[in-house]
Amino acid sequence: MNLNHAYGIPPSAEEGGRLLNRALDLGVTLLDTAALYGAGQNEKLIRASVIHRRREFTLASKCVLDMYDGKRGLNGSPAAIAATLDAALQRLGTDHIDLYYLHRLDRNVPIEESVGALARAHEAGKIGAIGLSEMGAATIRRAHAVHPVAAVQSEYSPVVRNPEIAVLDTCRALGIGFVAFSPVARGLLCDAVHDDIYEAEHDIRRAMPRFNGENLRHNLKAVAAFNALAARIGATPAQLALAWVLSRGDNVVPIPGTRSITHLEEDLGAIALDPGAEVLAEVETIFAPGSIKGPRYSAAMQAQIDTETFADEELA
Repeated sequence: MNLNHAYGIPPSAEEGGRLLNRALDLGVTLLDTAALYGAGQNEKLIRASVIHRRREFTLASKCVLDMYDGKRGLNGSPAAIAATLDAALQRLGTDHIDLYYLHRLDRNVPIEESVGALARAHEAGKIGAIGLSEMGAATIRRAHAVHPVAAVQSEYSPVVRNPEIAVLDTCRALGIGFVAFSPVARGLLCDAVHDDIYEAEHDIRRAMPRFNGENLRHNLKAVAAFNALAARIGATPAQLALAWVLSRGDNVVPIPGTRSITHLEEDLGAIALDPGAEVLAEVETIFAPGSIKGPRYSAAMQAQIDTETFADEELA
């Protein structure tokens, strides 16, 4: 996502292509994109830069969130899903996507109908496995009853713990992989956020209350303690955050995004990091309930989230 969408001015296609190829060279085997990212430009970037190395990686993309008549929209109808998928295949330059997610829950369409559309795409050979993104335990079970769900993707990091309410247990019970997006908390846990002045209007953190004003100033106190802990064990903050996510279970896979080859290489260093139980417990103490102030989404974005919330969680 970072290469075309959401965090300010994106890198050039050439820079993005170099990063993707470097990721494959280093052994990365999962590339995650979506129709929404850059209004299809991210899928086109994958085609232009790495689709010739197709056998080296699992390709994941998403539907339901897409651009409709030039505007971002949410449509989980079977017709919209089929149209988004066909357009994605064309943009990606392939006839098969390995893992295809419903990006968000469209509350106007029964989940059974949306999953049914993906099941038919699977039968037609257009997609392999079926995934869900930011959906709660009850929805996951309903979807899984229609067709086996292979992966559930939600935001998860030491800062954002919502999947621990019910989703992680549901995934374990049903044999579903869990994919953690924003595992470094949208830059908070890689020493990349120091104030609330972002580089462009298109940085989505402008609309996220915990990244602005007094909320951010409060949150950076916990982040400073986390950074100090990482330094104490000879790791970067990003590596400690990723090691924490990797410790949550064999079925948990983090997908850190970056626009920097240096940061990519740093992130991959987390694989060899074993902080130990005491350090992991310290991470959880630093980010104990109440340590982070401000909702994680704006009201409009939260309305599209089905993942469970904590009883005392601030919501926009």
